[in-house]
Amino acid sequence: MNNEKTEPINDHLTLTSKTTGLTFGTDAYLLSAYTRIKPRGRAADLGSGTGVIALLCAARGAFSHISCIEVQKDFCDLIRRNAENNALTERITPVCRDVRTLTADDVGGEVDCVFSNPPYLRAGAGASNLHAEKDIARREVCGTIDDFCRAAARILKFGGTFTVVFRPDRMAELLCAMKAAEVPPKRLTLVTATQNHTPSLVLCEGKKGAADGMYVTKPLILEENGADSADCQYIYENGRFPEEYFNA
Repeated sequence: MNNEKTEPINDHLTLTSKTTGLTFGTDAYLLSAYTRIKPRGRAADLGSGTGVIALLCAARGAFSHISCIEVQKDFCDLIRRNAENNALTERITPVCRDVRTLTADDVGGEVDCVFSNPPYLRAGAGASNLHAEKDIARREVCGTIDDFCRAAARILKFGGTFTVVFRPDRMAELLCAMKAAEVPPKRLTLVTATQNHTPSLVLCEGKKGAADGMYVTKPLILEENGADSADCQYIYENGRFPEEYFNA
């Protein structure tokens, strides 16, 4: 199709994406590596887009099955084709639903893990994009961070985890939304380009029904002395954060 491109990405995968949609980036890759794996468990990806995070997790055997929740029908078709092209149809199922009305029945019952790279911008914030599909991916047009957290809580088993990547300037909203939805934050990592930069991303894991108390890891510094940091190299080589980031 004229508005699509297909290219190789990490983990020996190929990804077809829309030229009018969001591109695969560091935030999606880091979220896939930060998500706690459960090889026999079932997971759901909220606002899946192209399905890239689910593809990465499925390729690594992180879960037995992943439901990709996406409100845009064209992207649901894209998720299906990406799963087919990477021989992952048995592990990935696209589900065309709005997170605001999502129930556990939509994903075949409660799941062990939910992960999400939700829209970072409030609806109406900044200059709107000419393409509606990119606006929906970037802005809270079809659900706020509160809606995403509540959706995660509705479909998670008790004790299940919700892992999310978000913007540091909206971290207070994220943490409050997770607590209000009863998936309180339990592990948090700030991501910075170098040790001299302010954080550009925040990764956070919540746990349904857990008590208060959060483990804040050391920050992930992406670059040191003009090259990938040791932790960053480890992540790209293993598709997973070093163990010290999981020791909550």
